[in-house]
Amino acid sequence: MPDISYTTPGLDTDQSTRVIDLLQYRLAAYNDLHLTLKHVHWNVVGPNFIAVHEMIDPQVELVRGFADEVAERIATMGGSPGGTTGDIARVRDWDDYALRRDTVAAHLGALDLVYRGVVTSNRDAIAELGDLDPITEDMVIAHTAELEKFQWFVRAHLENAAGEITTTGSTSETGAADASR
Repeated sequence: MPDISYTTPGLDTDQSTRVIDLLQYRLAAYNDLHLTLKHVHWNVVGPNFIAVHEMIDPQVELVRGFADEVAERIATMGGSPGGTTGDIARVRDWDDYALRRDTVAAHLGALDLVYRGVVTSNRDAIAELGDLDPITEDMVIAHTAELEKFQWFVRAHLENAAGEITTTGSTSETGAADASR
């Protein structure tokens, strides 16, 4: 629970504390996501390498921007944003990205599951933020729209002519990577 001595007008300390907790989780997820995306950028190989390599950098930059927005919102509400790797490890409930040097298809399959996790947890936060703070809710909604678009970019590489996505039914990054190879 964050220790805050002030918050934004219209929110009490309990509301702000809960919003900050939700945002700290978002901050950890975004920091982890941009590091994961950069890792994929460095480790993707094979056909369509350059297209995917170049597709990922704008995603990295936008997600870094999301992290900055979230951190600044935490500070605005009187909290202290935690941006260290220890902060990520302390709050996360997901595993480290599993792939190293691998094919375009494998990494995109794994990234589909990464995006699924981040988007799902954002939507859970949005549901709770609607009752707490519509300003923060609006920010996370905007982030989620962009993340869903990025997932669509990833899935476009995984979809066949019948509209089937290779990762359907996968429950792990390695399983999604295997299904997409």
